[in-house]
Amino acid sequence: MLIAFVVLYLVVTIAIGLWAAKRVHDSKDYVVAGRSLPLYMNTATVFATWFGAETVLSVSAEYAKNGLGGVIADPFGSSFCLVIVALFFARAFYRMDLLTIGDFYRKRYNRPIEIVTSVVITFSYLGWTSAQMTALGLAFSTLSNGAIPLPLGIVLGAAVVLGYTVWGGMWSVALTDLFQSVMIIIGVTLVAWVVGDMAGGAGKVIAAAAEAGKFDFWPKGGAKEWLAFGTAWLTLAIGSVPQQDIFQRVTSAKDEKTAVRGTLLGGVVYFSFAFVPIFIVYAGLLIAPSLASYLSAEDAREMQKLL
Repeated sequence: MLIAFVVLYLVVTIAIGLWAAKRVHDSKDYVVAGRSLPLYMNTATVFATWFGAETVLSVSAEYAKNGLGGVIADPFGSSFCLVIVALFFARAFYRMDLLTIGDFYRKRYNRPIEIVTSVVITFSYLGWTSAQMTALGLAFSTLSNGAIPLPLGIVLGAAVVLGYTVWGGMWSVALTDLFQSVMIIIGVTLVAWVVGDMAGGAGKVIAAAAEAGKFDFWPKGGAKEWLAFGTAWLTLAIGSVPQQDIFQRVTSAKDEKTAVRGTLLGGVVYFSFAFVPIFIVYAGLLIAPSLASYLSAEDAREMQKLL
């Protein structure tokens, strides 16, 4: 039954993506959805840009292992990145009326700089994209009880995402992001409610996490620990500002105010909701303490099996 629902979800997602392609008539429609996304869609696509399989699986497992300080990069750094973009860059980006972040470098400098920065930005996505695809493949493999091997799961996930994205561009991304955001918020909230109740209630889960020191945020140690802590935050908070995905969502809004508000709301919603999977994992540890053995595994994919 669970597999059937997963398949249905994928089919609906693909159908929405293909249907959205009907709205594409020129390059502006394809790349920035004709600069016409209303606030709710702009917020949803900003939220969905950050909230993916990596947030659900990796961030929650990292918190269960290292506490609040272990997730300084994500969701803290990634959320602050969106707030920084909204407050300091969104208006400027939108007024430029450009299609890609590479266009900015060409306009500000020259064509060679555009090419170099575009190549560098493309390569910078490899690690993040690999993490997302691996987590998605792991979800397929786990839900199928191993019937779908991890490599095949990664290929299937990539094929689905690439399929509707290439077909309909930003319109497909925006509409599927909206659908997925609604499903994520409803589904994960229901799971948190059920699992929290099984663990004895939200209060008990939070109290157990506090007692175990999982709310300790600041690093303990010397300069090395503080440097690693600050670097992890800066990598996403500042390093992700000049990225195509954020730039594209800012410039896809219907107007300047929507660009600012959508990015800011997306960041706030993401930061708030990223802690729901964290709650689920920690509640799961209270229900079945034996799951804690996964946290000692060197392979991060073993930690992700907590979910």
